[in-house]
Amino acid sequence: MHHPQPPFSADRRHALITALLATVGSATTPLAWSQDWPSRPVRLVVGYSAGGGVDAMARLVAPRLSELLGQQVIVENRTGAAGLIAGDTVARAAPDGYTLMLGDSSLFIAQHLQSRMSFDPLKAFTPVASLFTLPLIIVTHNDFPARTPAEFVATLKKNPGRYSYATSGVGTVHHLGFEMLKGRTGSFVLHIPYRGASQIVPDVMSGQVPIGVVSAASAIAQARAGRLRALAVMNPVRLSGGEDIPALSDAVPGFSAVPRLYVLAPTGTPAPIVERLSESLRKVMAAPDIAQVAAQQGAVPAYMPAAALATDLGRESAEWGKVIREQKISAQ
Repeated sequence: MHHPQPPFSADRRHALITALLATVGSATTPLAWSQDWPSRPVRLVVGYSAGGGVDAMARLVAPRLSELLGQQVIVENRTGAAGLIAGDTVARAAPDGYTLMLGDSSLFIAQHLQSRMSFDPLKAFTPVASLFTLPLIIVTHNDFPARTPAEFVATLKKNPGRYSYATSGVGTVHHLGFEMLKGRTGSFVLHIPYRGASQIVPDVMSGQVPIGVVSAASAIAQARAGRLRALAVMNPVRLSGGEDIPALSDAVPGFSAVPRLYVLAPTGTPAPIVERLSESLRKVMAAPDIAQVAAQQGAVPAYMPAAALATDLGRESAEWGKVIREQKISAQ
């Protein structure tokens, strides 16, 4: 005679249901789907217009990264508000590795200048890798009475208020870098913010403004032609590539003010994806021709992996915040 099996107890039924749900749910956990990443194209959002320096670096890196990932990396320009519109786009994106940003230092300056921002850059992003620095050069009219960094600093200190300097706008690294110099040397120089960088070099050459802070790409050709003087680079080291431009740190020990470009992902992006991206970008930046191509835009390779960058961005943000407070800079 057949005897039916007793039904499962309530505890046994609960255990079986829990195990079944765990099995089904595991296919959608970040660890599981990150193993299949990427299965479709990846967006690399840039906060500046096509044809500019940041865009050029994105388009240099994107096809090389595509080859390593096996999926197309598409550069997407979201212009406006000095990169903040692009930052907001990426901060709000799903943290799935399919939306990244090639951000710059302006993101970590803006948080100290803007009273209302839709995101906190130190909390909204997971750092992936630092890629490039964009060295800045102090240029002067050929008649300016200084030819070395030491003479430049001495001239500014002896003549408070006599000179002015031009940058591409309030709150740029160009602006804050020179304000850092003023704070370190106790000098006073009037800031003249331009709407962009294109007119600064012509105005320095003509004597309309005696001093400018511009990118290396903007200045070197005119300096070679003898139309202006490339007096100092604001990096702590001299530029490579045969340009014998002294470092400002020769006169102001430890001085460094340089914009950086880094890849950021939305906070919450799974660690395996971040690690794969960081390692892939390391391989991209190790290519022997990267430095040569980047130099055409005044950029210098400066790879830093995710873990180190996470610490370094906090330091950089704090440093710019200190300059803004000490020099009493406000957004205009």
